[in-house]
Amino acid sequence: MSGVAPVPAFKVFSPTMRVDALLGDWRAELPVELSAEEREAQLYDRAWTEYLAGDYGFGLWCWHETDRLTNSFNGSVKEVTRVLGPGHFFGFSHRRAVAEKIPLDRIHRPRKGEMSTPRPEAIVLANYQLLCTYLVHAKLGDAKAKAQFEIALLDLEDRRRTDPYLRFFETFRDLLDRSAKPSAAQAP
Repeated sequence: MSGVAPVPAFKVFSPTMRVDALLGDWRAELPVELSAEEREAQLYDRAWTEYLAGDYGFGLWCWHETDRLTNSFNGSVKEVTRVLGPGHFFGFSHRRAVAEKIPLDRIHRPRKGEMSTPRPEAIVLANYQLLCTYLVHAKLGDAKAKAQFEIALLDLEDRRRTDPYLRFFETFRDLLDRSAKPSAAQAP
């Protein structure tokens, strides 16, 4: 597919809190006279540049922003690409690469009723991103991730109605299964 940026070589996985702080600073630097779409495009472009330099923490933010825009534009990838610019769509290959590198021991999973703030080095994931991460690590043979994935799937049906992002996990899961089938068929 032309115009799609290749997945960059992994260098670091910045914690979510660092990424959020930098994005907050960058957002404050943007001129107020820009339209909302121009502001989003410029902010995303700065995060995309950091991701392409190998910082997968920014990739995680780009992943969610791409999905947020996709929801806002009723699933129109064409409209998302118009806002983000050609070649900036955070696609399946990017998602899989980031999910593979997310350190499971640094994921902050708040428990019900918990009021604590995540540690500064923590990775905070949206529920659908956590499912994608568990799925990728489970497929790579991590038994603990497989068990966590199966536990997380138990309430998927109940959440589907209330969480519009879960369809992105389902698409990711289908694409991951599809990408694994040709390689399995090629094996002797």
